[in-house]
Amino acid sequence: MTDTDLNTKFHELMELPCSFPFKIVGDASDTLADRVVAVVQKHVPGDYAPSTKISSKGTYSSITIRVTVQSKEQIESLYIELAAIEGVKRVL
Repeated sequence: MTDTDLNTKFHELMELPCSFPFKIVGDASDTLADRVVAVVQKHVPGDYAPSTKISSKGTYSSITIRVTVQSKEQIESLYIELAAIEGVKRVL
């Protein structure tokens, strides 16, 4: 298994290409959404308007962004790179 092969079944469960939502949870930061968009732009250039929610205590941010993905490998690469963003705790 390579470092970008997560052994997922996305290609079996969905028709590609499709609009795929990524939810990124991380430390509250004014720049988290911009950093998420920058990673997505490297893989799927486009015009993105992610939604942002702040936790009740203001500790965490949740960014949701919809991306039109073309392949299982593209989804896996996005999961890996989004998770590598500084301050990110989870990618769902």
